[in-house]
Amino acid sequence: MTDITTRPLKRSDKPAWLELWAAYLAFYEQELAPEVTESLFERLLSDAGHSACVAVQGDKLVGLVHYLFHDSTWSTSSTCYLEDLFVSENLRGGGAGRKLIEAVYQAATDEPSASGKVYWHTHDHNTRARQLYDRIGVLSDFVRYDRP
Repeated sequence: MTDITTRPLKRSDKPAWLELWAAYLAFYEQELAPEVTESLFERLLSDAGHSACVAVQGDKLVGLVHYLFHDSTWSTSSTCYLEDLFVSENLRGGGAGRKLIEAVYQAATDEPSASGKVYWHTHDHNTRARQLYDRIGVLSDFVRYDRP
């Protein structure tokens, strides 16, 4: 088996990224208009807002992570929000998710305006991912609310 590596998303990754993105949306039972996906891909490649890394095994994309830095009212430094993380189902538990999170940790460390802090959310029923999150992160006491 070829080792899994991470790297920034490239424009040439679009077809494989679209497959992973569709699988991620299906996992969370979400549908987005095509223009939302197109806009997201363009933002991921721009210097404004979101950033992305992919996990690669050989020459195949097997995972993705999207993240962004934002201001905080509790600090003079920005904070990093890991917004989306997905690994191909047949490779879960093989280290790709950890490597993608560690890539975001490194980006947060390297960002001059950032505090180095990284946070993310997941569904409480996402037990497989939470096994990794419990090893690589700290479960927050915060409870999230959404507008009805």
